[in-house]
Amino acid sequence: MFSRITGVGSYLPGQAVSNDDLAGRGIATSDEWIVSRTGIRFRHLAEEGETSSDLALQASRRALLAAGLEASDVDLIVVATSTPDYIFPSTACLLQSKLGNHGATAFDVQAVCSGFVYGLTIADKFIRSGSHRRALVVGAEVFSHILDWSDRGTCVLFGDGAGAVVLEASERPGILATALHADGAHHDILSVPGSVCGGKVTGDPFLRMDGQAVFKFAVRVLAEVAGECCEAAGVSPSDIDWLIPHQANTRILEATAKRMKMPMDKVVVTVDRHGNTSAASVPLALDEAVRDGRIRAGQKIMLEGVGGGFTWGAVLLEF
Repeated sequence: MFSRITGVGSYLPGQAVSNDDLAGRGIATSDEWIVSRTGIRFRHLAEEGETSSDLALQASRRALLAAGLEASDVDLIVVATSTPDYIFPSTACLLQSKLGNHGATAFDVQAVCSGFVYGLTIADKFIRSGSHRRALVVGAEVFSHILDWSDRGTCVLFGDGAGAVVLEASERPGILATALHADGAHHDILSVPGSVCGGKVTGDPFLRMDGQAVFKFAVRVLAEVAGECCEAAGVSPSDIDWLIPHQANTRILEATAKRMKMPMDKVVVTVDRHGNTSAASVPLALDEAVRDGRIRAGQKIMLEGVGGGFTWGAVLLEF
């Protein structure tokens, strides 16, 4: 038994917020400064009170519609998020309630920007084991809730959004190979080093990042894990039709493609319009490329992510 993606969907909240819009809000930045360093021009920001499960609901409905399924047909729900609605219950359980699904296995995955790749890999294992047949895998984030808006080095980078896929059991291979890794020794270069204790925030509740360290680490491991997946599947990197890396910034995308000897016209890029949406970035980019016709049946797609933890991973699939 194998698993295949049969439906994709995504959702971006509100209107696009430009770099000039951010500067107009009093942030010490400019369009030239942001674009030259990151390639980001726009991002979407959730409204006050709008949560990860709200965004996940919209993306999930669209993925289910694309797959021709009802929410009740799903027997596994995996939500990748670093910005859950609550400490508990899980965002997956809240999404399940909003969808009207009863009885499916539901849980969250916390691997930050690698979260969707982790979640898709886990769902694939569930289906291949024979225990489940239809999974809804979602990446949903409201990073605007954990940004320090006085820190222009981080607040201009991130956006909110959600992406979802339906993964179904199939006799024909869809997911060809997966690889997941983590190294907690690098936890301090990207983190939100705070928590809640006794009803009060302890530590720092905002996202903090060492940008140069993240860049060097990300480029190296993204190329390595893609090669690992290709080797496991017996596929050459030249056989890959589309590369969809985590959308952090254009410099990382370009450096990763160069290491993999892939032309940029085979890389799906959405970071310029979405910003870094963490666990949502890969499924958002996947959905866009499916909807605009770039991704077609029979093509080989490499999905990969890298994020705080540090975590990283890749999924090679045939669409």
